[in-house]
Amino acid sequence: MSFTLKQIRYFVAVAETGSITEAGRRLNISQPSVSAAIAELEDRFKVDLFIRHHAQGLSLTPAGARLFKDARSLLDHAEELRQGAVGLGQAMEGELHVGCFQTFAPIVMPRVIRAFAAAHPAIAITLHEHHVQGVVDGLSAGHFELALTYDLNLTEDLAFEPLVAMPLHAVLARNHRLAREKEVSLEQLTQYPMVLLNLPQSRDYFLSVFSSRGLRPRVAQETPSFETLRGLVASGDGFAVMHSRPASQQTLDGRAVVYRPVKDKVRPQSLGLLRLARIRPTRRSEAFAAVARVEIRDAEA
Repeated sequence: MSFTLKQIRYFVAVAETGSITEAGRRLNISQPSVSAAIAELEDRFKVDLFIRHHAQGLSLTPAGARLFKDARSLLDHAEELRQGAVGLGQAMEGELHVGCFQTFAPIVMPRVIRAFAAAHPAIAITLHEHHVQGVVDGLSAGHFELALTYDLNLTEDLAFEPLVAMPLHAVLARNHRLAREKEVSLEQLTQYPMVLLNLPQSRDYFLSVFSSRGLRPRVAQETPSFETLRGLVASGDGFAVMHSRPASQQTLDGRAVVYRPVKDKVRPQSLGLLRLARIRPTRRSEAFAAVARVEIRDAEA
């Protein structure tokens, strides 16, 4: 037994005016449309809702009177729902879920969240850190509204706004032989063992940087942790290549790494804002994007 809110709205208008014609005028629709809606409701409910008085309009049957009370309540709740739904997209308070690629989340997110909190104190940010595919999956599942990530293997259903280009760097121990160079080549790096970031998509991407040039690095260690990777490099376990570059060169165990640009022509990865193309952004997510644009671009300036 299905019905529509439109049919209920027509029914309430007829009950309140006592006339098909007057209900049509109030709703700015044709009389046949109102008559058809009432007839369909009566057919679906298997009950007469109105008594038709010749040349004197309509009055509610006892069943119609009971339905009228509930119908008005339903329309009131529907209006509350509509207003609440509008607020979901427009309100500048509440909670905003944001995704971020995990290797540069500690580099950019504290700055962005701090600036956003100062500008919009009524909105609380919940951060979700993932690998690249996890960011995409989280957006698709509706776990967060937008994300900061790289433009890596993105599909057409995703809208990406680039913010900054992040070139490829070699990560080296401070006392590494290549650390004395201003820039290094991928061929030079393959003479030494490699510490590889083992995250979905990231692992294949970094290996493809070498293989596309006919090079095959000797992987000595693999880790999904950005800080563990830096620590292994600083301890002399090998070099790494990364696009993310923190301000501090000190590792968590007190050692240090250095970053040297890769001289080969490797396309920089773009760090930017990612959202589902088919979903309209809320005012909260638009406000976050505005803050992220300023903070990330300023940090790279």
